[in-house]
Amino acid sequence: MKKRYHNSRPRTPEVCPVCGEDVTPGAIACRGCGADHRTGWNLAASDYAGLDLPGDEFDYDEFMRREFGQRSKLAFGGLHPLWWLTAVILLIAMGIALLR
Repeated sequence: MKKRYHNSRPRTPEVCPVCGEDVTPGAIACRGCGADHRTGWNLAASDYAGLDLPGDEFDYDEFMRREFGQRSKLAFGGLHPLWWLTAVILLIAMGIALLR
């Protein structure tokens, strides 16, 4: 005699108890917030504690300095002089082309 395995997944609710979005019958997760049968369709589904996201004390400027160092002293307005030179040459070429 073969054993029958029962689906242990809880029944899909009609409305997500976390965000209130309508849930498609038979769906395995809410399209609105991602709550699913593994989280038990509960409020813990929106808990991001395990993602290791930066907290309120996160300093973006300090992060940029630490990751990318100081800006180049050659930069003019955030662009390297080579880009400025390229832009000037292109503008001159376009001006010449328009005058012909």
